[in-house]
Amino acid sequence: MAVKRDYYEVLGVERTATEDEIKKAFRQAALKHHPDRNPGDSDAAARFKEAAEAYDVLADENKRAQYDRFGPSAFGPGGSYAGPTFTNVEDIFRQFGDIFGGGVFGDMFGGGARSGPQSGRDLKIALELTLEEIDQGVERTVSLKREESCTTCRGTGAKPGTSPTTCTTCGGRGQIHRNQGFFTMAATCPRCRGQGTMVEHPCADCRGAGRIAKKSEIKITIPPGVEEGVRLRVAGQGDAGDPGLPRGDLYCVIQEVEHAFFKRNGADLVCEVPVTYAQLALGKKGLEIPTLRGRAALEIPAGTQNGKLFRLRGQGLPQLESRGRGDLLVRVFIEVPTSLSARQKELLDEFAKIEDQKAGSKSFFDRIRSKFQ
Repeated sequence: MAVKRDYYEVLGVERTATEDEIKKAFRQAALKHHPDRNPGDSDAAARFKEAAEAYDVLADENKRAQYDRFGPSAFGPGGSYAGPTFTNVEDIFRQFGDIFGGGVFGDMFGGGARSGPQSGRDLKIALELTLEEIDQGVERTVSLKREESCTTCRGTGAKPGTSPTTCTTCGGRGQIHRNQGFFTMAATCPRCRGQGTMVEHPCADCRGAGRIAKKSEIKITIPPGVEEGVRLRVAGQGDAGDPGLPRGDLYCVIQEVEHAFFKRNGADLVCEVPVTYAQLALGKKGLEIPTLRGRAALEIPAGTQNGKLFRLRGQGLPQLESRGRGDLLVRVFIEVPTSLSARQKELLDEFAKIEDQKAGSKSFFDRIRSKFQ
């Protein structure tokens, strides 16, 4: 009986490897030893299967703990592997589909081999919204091109009076299989392109596709409080599917238009309001502050410092999926006038003299130094 290699050695990771490191190592090993990249190499096929077994154990917290404690003997007499039985590449893809996902991994492991009639494709658009629209919620009508079922052939792609025929290459399965070592590889049928049927006499309007691109107008309801990057799903508004199958969905990705006055922080809004030195020093009641829904009154206490942040409760944005609202954060700052009247200059000169007398003979640096003594 052949002695199994250490699973950590198989994946090329340390025994202290994290879950992400183990996942990454398995992906790399699967790419390196995949039978499609090593045609006729039985050793590569064996390494591929071995990597899948190693990952099945090390990616599971309980299995890994048992393996670390007892080694291969944790899984049966003689250290026999007790996980899933992988007889072909599709078995491995089904077991670890979340690891490989789509793209090159999905195509390599059979995920790209689509057979038979298909549902409609999903579509994605971007929706630009102002803060006012986000605050109130809005209904938008968008115009886009999407695939509609051909009315002439009713989506079959075949000329009226004819019908598609079963593909003779794949026997209607949409896939062809070939043996590679001890694995069976599945690939999309090159003749029918995974459909399982062939259109010998195509429809003149859709040219055998069964669908035609048409401009459509779709009404979308956006709830209050959505944020940048949120995806809204509009069910059944994507491309048309093959006959008898549902349409895809439409996904709307929210993009916020920058506001001239407010900045957003979650459900809170932030703004800066200019005030005078006198308003900070003496206080100010009923200072009008703009909000997304009108105006609110702010009271500034006497002696408020420049840059003070005030909070107006409930004057922010609605919180998505709740009934609450955020707050409006108002930062006050002194706005220095660029031109003064003679009377203003006279009063400021008098104020400056009083300030100098109050400060005494100490210089500015002397006063600062005293703060740190």
